[in-house]
Amino acid sequence: MLFKRTNIEVELQQLRNSSLNSEALIQEFYKVLEEATENEKRINDNTQRNFKQHQNNFTFDYLETNKIYHVSQIKTICITYRLRFLDASYFKGKIPAEAISKIKKLEERHGTELKNFKIVAPSKLFKLEDKDDPLLFAPLGNDYYYLIHKWGTDLSPFRKLKMWPFKSIVNILLLIFVTTFFATYLSTSILFSSEASTSKIFIIGFFIFKTLVAIVLYFGVAKGKNFSPFIWNSKYYN
Repeated sequence: MLFKRTNIEVELQQLRNSSLNSEALIQEFYKVLEEATENEKRINDNTQRNFKQHQNNFTFDYLETNKIYHVSQIKTICITYRLRFLDASYFKGKIPAEAISKIKKLEERHGTELKNFKIVAPSKLFKLEDKDDPLLFAPLGNDYYYLIHKWGTDLSPFRKLKMWPFKSIVNILLLIFVTTFFATYLSTSILFSSEASTSKIFIIGFFIFKTLVAIVLYFGVAKGKNFSPFIWNSKYYN
């Protein structure tokens, strides 16, 4: 055979060897690795701090529009599911490596350093000051936020129903009235074999209503609980 076939791997090795010796190549590798480690540490530190005056400079042509949310939309979701929308510095969980990686890619693509991260999560996942699916956001400005990463498990399908009474005082009063009605009906059916008089039904119903109100006041006022519209972006425990 007149011409020997070209081994592209050998050609690549020769090109590498002609430009860098083995020691220099290893040093270059460690340098890149060290820079990547320092970059990840910087991003981790940024997620734990709040930079009051910092404005993230995104290149809007590179943003995915389906990940942009207005604060009013975030507020609605937080109130509906009784979640908090707070600075990432209050988050007591660990930011996953996948989220850090996405931040790094965004910074490289947009040529900027991202700061002032916000997280949507249940109250128990924050270090709140006294007075199961986090979403990591970066502010875009003008009350718009960019969703970077979601992790953890999905919320219970019953959480929305469970948190419905906490949306407003009207909701909790409706729940008390409905509960009073059914509790009164069951009580009169059990206590009276024959049909109960209107006065007896009223007295039992009123007693049950007062009991339920007392329970709500105890857990609501004595325990310092508040309605969701007042705590969705509050850094305080209650």
